[in-house]
Amino acid sequence: MTAGRNYLQTKSPGHRPLSGVPAGSNELLDKQPGKGDINPMQIRSLIVLAALLGAVPLARADETLPLLKVGDKVYKQVLVTKVTATDVYFTSSDGMGNAKLKNLEPELQRHFHYDPDKAAALEQQQKIDTGRYHEAVLHQPPAVVAAAQEPWVARTGGKHSEWGTDLPAALNQARTEHKNVLLDFTGSDWCEWCMKFDADVLKQSDFLDYAGKNLILVRLDFPRRTPLSPELTAANEEAGKRFHVEGYPTFILLSDDGRELGRQVGYREGGPAAFIAELNSYAGR
Repeated sequence: MTAGRNYLQTKSPGHRPLSGVPAGSNELLDKQPGKGDINPMQIRSLIVLAALLGAVPLARADETLPLLKVGDKVYKQVLVTKVTATDVYFTSSDGMGNAKLKNLEPELQRHFHYDPDKAAALEQQQKIDTGRYHEAVLHQPPAVVAAAQEPWVARTGGKHSEWGTDLPAALNQARTEHKNVLLDFTGSDWCEWCMKFDADVLKQSDFLDYAGKNLILVRLDFPRRTPLSPELTAANEEAGKRFHVEGYPTFILLSDDGRELGRQVGYREGGPAAFIAELNSYAGR
């Protein structure tokens, strides 16, 4: 995940937009409505998850640190916003960021009550869940929800790019054209940072040229006022859950077989050049 002057907006209870929230203050997505009662298998999964996360003290959130060293990088004026079994999320003089607890120095690992066995178990389970989702997406018939919403078209002068809504169809197209897939998790009609990134980056000619040559684009929208079909709403919610999206905008680059190559969370300054450089680094270019 990139760290910089990134800002995002999150889903809060009641789905009220939070304007200008630093990306380090992510809140978890609300529980999806309409899924029915929790079955015994889900209860067992929740118990396992609670056991994995239970050793992490919530008191560490909102803690201030003068310095936080992560590998060769040193962050100053750090405010810890969230700690999980695997990561610490924070804001600093450089903006927002997050770091794997396993990459911290031993003293800081003890400070945050890092348990490598529990962290490894949680990361392994997340990989299994994500793999199952990718497998299901790859074998889902294309165009199940493609007609549920018109593609979003970004235009600048005579140039344009189309953002589809059907992830399985996008992956099939990516394999045919030997391209990567870029997912844009957005709140198109309420998220101020999403709209700003659209204007500053996604609609700019440099990005449009790059996307046309290298990317298949998929927009997963979570609007407040714009109606979506029930099928598309459900598909977007499922994708957000499986990719562990906690706020908007979130951009995830996938290989043509559905593997995540990297993600950018929140608004990042620097315009198209910075975003393209980030995508190239994910793709190994």
